[in-house]
Amino acid sequence: MDFLDRLAARVEESGTYLCLGIDPDPAALPAGYPPDVLGVERLANLLVDNATRHAAAVKVNLAFFEAFGSAGIAALERIRARLPADMPFIADAKRGDIGSTAARQAVALFDALGADAVTANPYLGYDALAPLVERDGRFVYVVCRTSNPAAAEIQNLPVEGDPLYVHVARRAVEWAESRGNVGLVVGATAPDELRVLRGAAPALPFLVPGIGAQGGDVDAVVAHGPARGGDAGERRGGALLVNVSRAIADAAREGDDDPSAAVSAAAARWAGLLRC
Repeated sequence: MDFLDRLAARVEESGTYLCLGIDPDPAALPAGYPPDVLGVERLANLLVDNATRHAAAVKVNLAFFEAFGSAGIAALERIRARLPADMPFIADAKRGDIGSTAARQAVALFDALGADAVTANPYLGYDALAPLVERDGRFVYVVCRTSNPAAAEIQNLPVEGDPLYVHVARRAVEWAESRGNVGLVVGATAPDELRVLRGAAPALPFLVPGIGAQGGDVDAVVAHGPARGGDAGERRGGALLVNVSRAIADAAREGDDDPSAAVSAAAARWAGLLRC
């Protein structure tokens, strides 16, 4: 099964757009968790064990593990192995480089780590993405319009009458034509841009961060996030994934009596809000 097939199967089972984000900050762990790689892995395991049942996919931000060097990479590999076998796994790596570097990035993410999908930056052009895109059965979410406050500094720059992010989306549509395994990262904190991007790329799957702690617009995401037409648009939920990280992870810190139950309840609430 390729990534979109695996995702469609999980969406049918879970009935939600929810993508569980795992990015444990050592400075924001529950009481009693050491602020080091052991504490980070412990929280990640808590999320995997108690929240994945409510989600359609899992996205792990690699930087939160890479920061600990080899010990962090080992923890990341154990967390990957802990995920349910049918759970689509997105490596939020934001890679993208040229030549042999990109080829080795593909080996690291797809072969060594076992990612089903990755995030990647388009700034260097297609030859920086080709080793990722041209992997059979895998998927690439191209960073297009992000959710951070300064995103507009570059992504909204006017180019030939349209914002730069629109040109990125159009190019991603071209990249997706041959293999159908390219989507876009579009932040929920920019609902107007999300609507414009759905018009520019009607059939591309969207991965939408910025919901929860960042205050993204849930209604706009649900209205404009699902793909319209094409292979993705024919699937339940339109291949939309909405990432929620801190709003679920923070429940472990707030639910002192039973962190596991608190995480499960938080994930269930978000799955309900993002039901498809």
